[in-house]
Amino acid sequence: MSEGNTLTFFDAMPEIETTRLILRHFSLDDFDSLFRLYSDAEVMRYLSPRTKAQTQASLIKHIQHWQEHNLGMWAVVYKDSGKMIGRCGLGFLDTTPEVELGYVLDKSYWNMGLGTEASQATLKYGFLKVKLDRIVAIARPENIASRRVIEKVGMKYQKHAHYYGQDVVYYALSKSEWQSNEG
Repeated sequence: MSEGNTLTFFDAMPEIETTRLILRHFSLDDFDSLFRLYSDAEVMRYLSPRTKAQTQASLIKHIQHWQEHNLGMWAVVYKDSGKMIGRCGLGFLDTTPEVELGYVLDKSYWNMGLGTEASQATLKYGFLKVKLDRIVAIARPENIASRRVIEKVGMKYQKHAHYYGQDVVYYALSKSEWQSNEG
């Protein structure tokens, strides 16, 4: 890992600790923090803001996804404050079997390298624990900050595509490419 990050995996429940973050499973108690994030128009500018009902459904989906697939979204907790500041993890890309890296962070934590830190930890989990051969990521073409995170973690642009009803740029990283970057 770059920047001296060491990852600790907890076997009972996949939880990750990085230099500044803890990535842990969501619980129903995270609703208020998740709704604050999902209802912020600036944070959700390239996705779409969610109502309380949509946030509740997303939270339940995040919890169930882990139970069904041994991968999913983690709640991202900033260690210094103990505050849940976002989500990051793996899910299935739209209606495909491909596994996608995704993340959303509270805007007061932007431009600190936290999206990159959480994404690096997520890729490591995906390749080493889930044993994935390839992970993809997408972003709206105009979402420069998200594209920068995707590129910083070593993912390579593949094509323009259409997912979730939107035109996106599509990136991918294979396990072998990731391992040579890590070495």
